[in-house]
Amino acid sequence: MSDLICVAVIAGAFGVQGEVRVKSFTAQADAIDSYGPLSDEDGDNHYDLRILRSIKNGLAVRLSGVTTKEQADALRGVKLFVPRARLPQLPDDEYYYSDLIGMAVLDSGGTELGHIKAVQNHGATDLLEVQSLDHSDTVLLPFTRTVVPTVDLTSRRVITDPPDGAFPDPK
Repeated sequence: MSDLICVAVIAGAFGVQGEVRVKSFTAQADAIDSYGPLSDEDGDNHYDLRILRSIKNGLAVRLSGVTTKEQADALRGVKLFVPRARLPQLPDDEYYYSDLIGMAVLDSGGTELGHIKAVQNHGATDLLEVQSLDHSDTVLLPFTRTVVPTVDLTSRRVITDPPDGAFPDPK
């Protein structure tokens, strides 16, 4: 499990005075300003963040050291990270997405189906993108208790009861 957790991404400039649009990945979007300075993935750049207001699809924020639209535009796509130690402890049935990446996916009979490649959310529910062992295809599984009844962080595996036809038959 990584020491850095991605909590947001900069979606681009918002206005002409260096403000940026940020998409927060935290359960409560405005919680990102309580985690202290955020850094880019390499840890080379650190930003103090001040939320100005909620906007459609994110937050308008001011980042320390960013004072022009051009500087804000240059940050588009930069992911913002925080050390795991600054994040709150989660209840047993909640997980940080980064902890799920790479976990083995097994069916209820113990057959390994693949590994979690990514966790996606397009609005309705979280989806586990599973890289199939037998095919180059990926499979999207709804991350619900019905489809994924067991997540074992210690042994780095999830047990799934996938919908019929979700995984192609082995060749």
